[in-house]
Amino acid sequence: MPMDIAEVQLQVRFVTKQEQYAVPDNPYAIQSNFQVSDLNTLLNALLKETLPSFEKAVEFDFLVCGELLCTPLAEHLQEKSISTEETLEIEYLERFPAPSPQDCLMHDDWVSAVQAHGNWILSGCYDNSIHIWSTKGQHKLAIPGHTSPVKAVSWVSFNGDQAVFASGSHDQSAMLWVWNVSNNSVDCVVTCRSHNKGVECLAVSADSLRFATGSWDNNICLWSTSLSNEDNMPPKKRSKPDHGNTREPLTTLKGHREAVSGVKWMDYNTVLSSSWDHLLKLWDCELGGIKQEIAGNKAFFDVDWSPLNNSIIAASADRHIRLYDPRSTESIVRTTFTSHSGWVQAVRWSNTRDTLFLSAGYDNQVKLWETRSPRTPLYDLSGHEDKVLCCDWSNPALLVSGSSDNTLRIFKAKHAVTNA
Repeated sequence: MPMDIAEVQLQVRFVTKQEQYAVPDNPYAIQSNFQVSDLNTLLNALLKETLPSFEKAVEFDFLVCGELLCTPLAEHLQEKSISTEETLEIEYLERFPAPSPQDCLMHDDWVSAVQAHGNWILSGCYDNSIHIWSTKGQHKLAIPGHTSPVKAVSWVSFNGDQAVFASGSHDQSAMLWVWNVSNNSVDCVVTCRSHNKGVECLAVSADSLRFATGSWDNNICLWSTSLSNEDNMPPKKRSKPDHGNTREPLTTLKGHREAVSGVKWMDYNTVLSSSWDHLLKLWDCELGGIKQEIAGNKAFFDVDWSPLNNSIIAASADRHIRLYDPRSTESIVRTTFTSHSGWVQAVRWSNTRDTLFLSAGYDNQVKLWETRSPRTPLYDLSGHEDKVLCCDWSNPALLVSGSSDNTLRIFKAKHAVTNA
C-alpha cells in the first residue's frame, strides 16, 4: 500500500442496523485521512438532508471491517491490508454515552462484592456486613450476620414486597436472606454450610431455584434457594433460629486444584467456573462432571457468561481480559483486551447489549469495553483511589463498582441505547 495513502480519495457507503438513522445507500467520496470526528460531521449533515425532523446532532461510532474505528481511516485500512480502490462499507451505530459519576457511597471497610437489580444495589463489605442501597444512593439497611468479610452477594428473586438474596463469606458459609421491602426488615432464613475454607464467589441460576458457591477449598457447591426446609434437611440438622436453618449442598463439584474465583450459570444444567489453577471449567450439574476445560496461562480472578452472545470473558493476573467462544473448534480465545496496568479483578457483561462489558482492576480503574474495540476501552471510569474489587450493571445505563478505598461508586450514562 502506498505511503501517501492519506491523500487518496475513498468511495464509502454508510450502512446501519438502526433504521431511525438510515441514510441513502449512495457511495460518497471522502479523504482517506478522515477520522471519527470527520465521519460524524458528514453523517450528521447527511441525516439533516435526509430526515427533515432530524434536529439534534448524534454521536456515532463507526465499524470498519468488524472493528471500531479509533485511528484515521488510512491507518485502519493499512493495518487491515484493505485496498483503497474498492467501495468501503462503513457501518455506524449510536455511541454509548459516556457514564458520569453519580454517587459515592461510603462503607467502613473494603467493598468486595456488589450486585444491582432494578432500583436496588446489594454490597458486601470486609467489615462482615451486607448493605442495601437504592440506585439513587439512599442507604436502606446495614445487615450483620457473617463473622468474616463478605465476598459475594446476589439477588435471588423479587416477589411483590419480598426480595430474597444470597451472600457468601470468608466465614465458610453462604446465607439466604429475605428482605421485606415496605417494613425494611431482613431475616436470615437459611445458612448453607459445607465449604471448609472461605466462600469467594456466588451465582444464582436464571430460574432462581438454585445457586452455586465457589471457595478457597477448590470446590463448587450447588444449593437450593427454597426458603422452606422441608425438602432440604431433616429437622435434627436445624440450628438456632437466629441464623435460620442449616442446609447442606445438593451437589459438590470437585476438580479445581486451587481456589475457585468465579462461578456463573450458563444454562439450568451448566455452571462455568474460573480458578487460580489457570483453568476455566464447564460443569454438568446433573452428572457432577466436567464438560469442557479451557486453559489459561495465569490465575483467573473472575469470569462471566453472556446469553446474548454465547461468549465468556475472563479476568486474569496477566492484566489481560480474554473473550472465549466455548463452541469454537479452532482457537477458543476470540479476542484479547489490553488496557489495565494491574491485575484485572472483575468482569461483567451488559445484560442488554451483547457487545458491552465492564472490567475492574488493581490499577484503581473501571473500564467500559465494546467487544469490537479490543485495543481501546470506550471509557475509563475514574474516581476510585485504590484497587477496584467488583463491578456490575443495574440497567443499560447504570454502572456500579466497589473498591478497597471503602467506596461504592455509581456511574450513569445519559440514556440507554438499544442493542445494535
